[in-house]
Amino acid sequence: MNNRSFIQALAIVTLVTGMASCSNTKYLPAGESLYLGATVKVDGPTVNRKERKVLTSDLEALTRPRPNRKMLGMRIRLLAYNLAGNPKKETGLRGRLKYKFGEAPVVLSSVSMTRNAEILANTLDNRGYFRSTVTADTVVKRRKARVTYTVNAAPQYTINKVAFEVDSSSFIGSSILSTAPRSLLQPGRPFNLEMIKDERTRIDGVLKENGFYFFSPDFLLIDADSTIGDHKVNLFVTLKQATPQNAKELYTIKDIYLYTNYRLNVAGDDTSKKNAVFYNGFYVYDRQKRYKPKLFLQSMQFDQGDVYNRTDHNLSLNRLVTMGVFKFVKNRFEVADGPFSQLNAFYYLTPYPKKSLRMEVTGTTKSNNLAGGQLTLAWRNRNTFRAGELFTVSASGGAEVQYSAAQKGYNVYRAGLEASMSFPRFLIPFVQINKKGGFVPKTTVTLAYDILNKQKLYTMNSFRASYGYSWKESLKKEHTFNPIAVNYVQPVSVSAEYAAAADTNANLRKVIEKQFILGSNYNWTYNGLAEGGRNINALYFSGTVDLGGNLAGLIKGGGNPSNPSKIFGKEFSQFLKAEGDFRVYRRAGDNSTWANRVILGVGYPYGNSRELPYVKQFFIGGNNSLRAFRTRALGPGTYIGNDSLIADQSGDIKLELNTEFRTKIYSIFHAAAFIDAGNIWLYRDNPNKPGAAISKDWFKELAVGAGIGLRVDVSILILRLDVAFPLRKPWYPEKERWVIDQIQFGNGAWRRENLIYNIAIGYPF
Repeated sequence: MNNRSFIQALAIVTLVTGMASCSNTKYLPAGESLYLGATVKVDGPTVNRKERKVLTSDLEALTRPRPNRKMLGMRIRLLAYNLAGNPKKETGLRGRLKYKFGEAPVVLSSVSMTRNAEILANTLDNRGYFRSTVTADTVVKRRKARVTYTVNAAPQYTINKVAFEVDSSSFIGSSILSTAPRSLLQPGRPFNLEMIKDERTRIDGVLKENGFYFFSPDFLLIDADSTIGDHKVNLFVTLKQATPQNAKELYTIKDIYLYTNYRLNVAGDDTSKKNAVFYNGFYVYDRQKRYKPKLFLQSMQFDQGDVYNRTDHNLSLNRLVTMGVFKFVKNRFEVADGPFSQLNAFYYLTPYPKKSLRMEVTGTTKSNNLAGGQLTLAWRNRNTFRAGELFTVSASGGAEVQYSAAQKGYNVYRAGLEASMSFPRFLIPFVQINKKGGFVPKTTVTLAYDILNKQKLYTMNSFRASYGYSWKESLKKEHTFNPIAVNYVQPVSVSAEYAAAADTNANLRKVIEKQFILGSNYNWTYNGLAEGGRNINALYFSGTVDLGGNLAGLIKGGGNPSNPSKIFGKEFSQFLKAEGDFRVYRRAGDNSTWANRVILGVGYPYGNSRELPYVKQFFIGGNNSLRAFRTRALGPGTYIGNDSLIADQSGDIKLELNTEFRTKIYSIFHAAAFIDAGNIWLYRDNPNKPGAAISKDWFKELAVGAGIGLRVDVSILILRLDVAFPLRKPWYPEKERWVIDQIQFGNGAWRRENLIYNIAIGYPF
């Protein structure tokens, strides 16, 4: 864009902004001004710069009402409200524009400065700035108004001492006293009412962990004495005299009852123990004998005689839920009959249907003019052997068909069958592990077969088998370990056309070579989004280590690509592979998020292998990767593939960088702007792929693309459309790789060559 174009664009933006501003005040009632918001100025001789910044931000957030929202620096919703006029109904176009999308003007007369000043003063008192004053003033210019609140902050009071004044001879008193060393209320800290509330909640949590089932934070009283002078307070933690007796009692567990076929329309509990099976300390009511009692052994964290604690209470519920057998789980505790302080625990379990059939249909479209879809049928049998096992059989079939005659292509057909058995426990030969925690571990055995037919080219068979474990430390942390992972790929048929081309092209030969992978893999995932929605500050990390041929290599000895070792008469691949996916999500407003991702993958082929097996190599480009480049068509390095029979390019090393700003536009519609960068490389030189190997100048070989996107979020799914274009092409000569100056959105030939459209389900990361 030249200087003249830039000046013209700037002038247009300025004109539009000015028109919008005038329109927003034009429709105001007589004598009214548009309220633009509040500013808080904090003064005070003892308030330092950091305190002033925090107070200013927090106090401004408390003022009401909030002014009209801005989009792209303008009050678009207010402008729409005004321009829509006075429609007769809300369902028409103008009605929706005014009442669904638009916002009524927030005017100065709706602002109660007295009420706001009281709220700010009260907040200052709660934070220890006793006897501070707040005054308000308005500035009105061209029918636009702002309110300024001036805070004269008095010196902040700090804690002088904290005394726990409770009866240490009683159970409850000694338990409260034992929490004192970890108190949030420490001498020297500023007085803060929120911290006092948090301290009561903290003490209640400790008591709940030690048997005081009926205790509540409301039974604690924390008095403050601010008369000692020198802007200090003494705090006294006491137990209210009106605290009921049951809140002072320490409770233990007496009997535990599990009802395995609970229905909402059944009144009362069958507490006749003769109708239950007593197993390892709990009673199981299961008249139809659907479940082996040992199924509940890992879930029940309480034993008879245990002191009640909230952790075991929650862990038992979580384990019953995550077992995957029961649709609804609820429980209750009631005081048991007898002279002692004891609780009976009742668990009500509503099972899922034992058998179910699920069908999934997906549609795809790719930048290489292939369109198609896939159909998957999955049959589930829950509680297969009456101990919570899940048996699943799924069959899938799909096709991608060329729909443009302008580009040579080949139709793709695929089908697969997979069977898996999942056990809600660790199954380790000769070892028994009863893992603690709120999530049930799982052992899964999988067998699968896939067939891929690229019409006119080749047909490939793939056999997969694995035996592994998955378990969670917490809601955010999950482990998956497959000590046995086998994958065998072989060509069934190869067309004469493809075979002839492969005779002179090693890249084509690699795609159809036999691959025998006998290895193990481990993955650890930390998901900071697990406890909240998408618009939060969070971290995400997924790390995978994949080993191939290590055990087989120890048994058969080392090999090399020219003289490979074999097992069961088959050559096996040997490699080490590690991949990390790190993401950072930052909240950028009420309805905006800044999302960032870094993917780093490194594969080291050794022994029998010169490169990673094709199915284990890295790929880059496409709708969840670098969106300005076609799927799997980028790299490796500066190499540009020119094979007419294969578009996929692969590598042993991968680096990908993504940043995306997401914001809500209106209702279910969201927008995004993004920049993607990265590439793949080979670990060793390949004479058939010049420029593909990693080198010290790898950073000069990064591809860069940018684009914008529209998302339609209907809760159950997110439909995504991204339009992207390249900014840097690594296969160009080194000094010509940046192509920003070549962008011509008005040029049809440039658009056909550079604009990439991506349609997908869900966010890219």
